[in-house]
Amino acid sequence: MPKSRTSSFTRRGFVAAGGALGLVAVLTACGGTDSAKGDKDNGASASAAWAFKDDLGKDVTTKAKPKNIVAYTGTAAALHDYGIEVKGVFGPTKTTDGKADVQAGSLDISKVEILGNVYDEFNVEKYAALQPDVLLTNTWDGTYWYVPEASKDKILALAPAAAVKVGGDVTLDKALERTADLAKSLGADMNSKKAVDSKARFEAAAAKVREATKANPGVKVLVGSGSDALFYASTPDTAADLKYFKQLGVEFVTPEKLDEGGFFESLSWENAGKYKADVILLDNRTGTLQPEQLKDRPTWVEMPAVKAGQVVPRVTEPIYSYEKCAQILEDLAKSIQNAKKVS
Repeated sequence: MPKSRTSSFTRRGFVAAGGALGLVAVLTACGGTDSAKGDKDNGASASAAWAFKDDLGKDVTTKAKPKNIVAYTGTAAALHDYGIEVKGVFGPTKTTDGKADVQAGSLDISKVEILGNVYDEFNVEKYAALQPDVLLTNTWDGTYWYVPEASKDKILALAPAAAVKVGGDVTLDKALERTADLAKSLGADMNSKKAVDSKARFEAAAAKVREATKANPGVKVLVGSGSDALFYASTPDTAADLKYFKQLGVEFVTPEKLDEGGFFESLSWENAGKYKADVILLDNRTGTLQPEQLKDRPTWVEMPAVKAGQVVPRVTEPIYSYEKCAQILEDLAKSIQNAKKVS
């Protein structure tokens, strides 16, 4: 990952909206700066009503606690689970039939302004009109996830931005902690019954995965994603979720020849069966091929895990709330526990 693959698996061009830059001076006056003095541990500082030390190393501050929040869809969905609502989102939010995308989680997508629904789409003019106080997203590689490179400077000039790290050396539990820190800084009550119960459920689910891997050792898991032309076999060593699963005892198949970014190996469909596994975690994102769409591909149906009916959805971009990630771990534990060794 981190290059998102849309339904066409290409980057779409972006035309910056005219007039947006004219609003920069006014909007930044109500936003703040990234470099003001902020508490190193995310708390409010004496010089700002809101401050957050993000995972790009920036002290992000605003003159008042942000009300007009714009966020990457997955980040917005996580904040929603903590009771923090946003005004606008960017990233996969709505499917072609008008329903909420899987990455929108429990968001009511009718109540947010969608600034871009696929990779490299971001309506700068609509963003400016929201008078944003802050932009929030994730980061995989030191960049703002789903903020287009072509219009990045215009977007970041309109309001401070903060990012939570979800790749590289970060594991799922750490990404969850940081997202919870962000939600708390914005006013979420982390001592509420829902918040406390969700965290306890996550911890119990993690224990279930450990128990499953010990009770059924040797189960090999392949992480895959399908497009029309290629099957992508992912490494477990770069994504926060897979790194954490590995810590819990899950045994992964590791591809040999990774892409330049070090995330996956691209295989032609003729070679899609290169790696044998007992379980396949298949990318569940909109725009990737699902089992029903793969049933006519010979190399797919001949995979041992496919023959055994041991293909389960992978939430490739988790919503980093304890509530959503507890469900992911519970499902993983069941998959490992019930798996038969077929590779």
